[in-house]
Amino acid sequence: MLRLVLIGLAAGVLSALFGVGGGLLIVPLLILAASFTPREATATSLGAIGLTALAGAVLYALRGEVDVAYAALIGLPAVVGALGGTALQQRVSNRVLTAAFAAFVAGIGIWFLVV
Repeated sequence: MLRLVLIGLAAGVLSALFGVGGGLLIVPLLILAASFTPREATATSLGAIGLTALAGAVLYALRGEVDVAYAALIGLPAVVGALGGTALQQRVSNRVLTAAFAAFVAGIGIWFLVV
């Protein structure tokens, strides 16, 4: 239980600081530290990051730093993508899912180092 609380705390801080936390932090930590399957970790992360994103967005909006039109322009297609991604995720094995996630995170890390 304490591990889950610490994972949530770390995800909240990093998502507020850098806009990451759900997929890049919660998913691997739930798999490695809490023995979740990749599917359970992904689903749990989506639920948790929804709450985290709402809290952060409200605080940024109170400071006048949210452009609602742009947020909708990004957010509405992201909802469609999330539905498609969930359907696709249910069709691949946990091993393939884990390898694809690792490749994605490594690719982003390399990109950030190069750019």
